[in-house]
Amino acid sequence: SRKVLEKICDVDVSNDNFKYMDWIEATVAGVKARIFRISFTGELSFEINVQANFGMQTWKAVMAAGEEFNITPYGTETMHILRAEKGFIIVGQDTDGSVTPQDLDMDWVVGKKKEFSFIGKRSWTRFDNKRDDRKQMVGLKPKDPTFVLPEGAQIVFEKNQPIPMKMVGHVTSSYYSACMGYSFALAVVKGGISRKGERVFLPLSDGTTVEAEICSPVFYDPKGDRQHV
Repeated sequence: SRKVLEKICDVDVSNDNFKYMDWIEATVAGVKARIFRISFTGELSFEINVQANFGMQTWKAVMAAGEEFNITPYGTETMHILRAEKGFIIVGQDTDGSVTPQDLDMDWVVGKKKEFSFIGKRSWTRFDNKRDDRKQMVGLKPKDPTFVLPEGAQIVFEKNQPIPMKMVGHVTSSYYSACMGYSFALAVVKGGISRKGERVFLPLSDGTTVEAEICSPVFYDPKGDRQHV
């Protein structure tokens, strides 16, 4: 993506000059633009923002510049698989109104040294939000690496229990990764962060039960090297 952009813009987009999460104003294919170095997928990516009526012109210029690199457009399914491999959540799909940064193991995103209050601070500090048995974001690896867990499938700790079973979480996102060669899922599980390596079971609507292992929700490039090159 950097090599493509270098061919059509008038600014230095090297890693030294244009860091991850930065943005710059530039001219792209003769059009005034804002370029954002952000990534929905965890890869080295740039988003180009131009006035709407220059959108097609810019698109064609990008595709022409990338022809030698054999670039191709990709759709939302591919985008969702890539982001899930990295453990990047979608708010509203992998979370709901009850999920907190602590539940996502992302309490680092909240500045704790602020000299002022902020919206959500009271909820952040409530004892209930610090419980270890809350539903927490984890990854799941099905025992059968070719089986894609149904999104929304309920999770139990014990396979052999009477109905109604005690549900302890559910699958939020589930895909097969061509890159990794196996299926994987994101899920929320009670106390899940401390249960990595444990097995859980998912009773399905057809009467079968599948087994999966709780793991980190980051399956690919865990250090984020690919988006920081």
